[in-house]
Amino acid sequence: MISIGLVLTAVAALVHVFIFYLESLAWTSPRARRIFGVATLDDAESQKELAFNQGFYNLFLAIITAVGIAAFSMGHHAVGAALVFSGAGSMAAAATVLLLSSPDKASAALKQGVIPLLGIIMLAIGLAL
Repeated sequence: MISIGLVLTAVAALVHVFIFYLESLAWTSPRARRIFGVATLDDAESQKELAFNQGFYNLFLAIITAVGIAAFSMGHHAVGAALVFSGAGSMAAAATVLLLSSPDKASAALKQGVIPLLGIIMLAIGLAL
């Protein structure tokens, strides 16, 4: 269970690195605008600073999770688990906020929240056994 939890949270971290890329580096691109439902280039330009900042939040959650996975893998189980729970738990919590505040973005919320949630559940079960 622990290994499954760590793999799932690693996948979640990679998803959040991709979200960072879209929000902070490629926000005005046609692909990012399509994914985030931003209709025009002018709209994207007016939101660019906000998206840039938000992208870094996603990157930092991915880094916290990755450092936790690395620490756990090196035998620092308490520190590693705490970091994984913190990073992936924040990912799942942010997805919940998105789902509750913008039900029309349920698909995006589920894409960014289900994998980290499953990862922390598996890790918690594995640690409890």
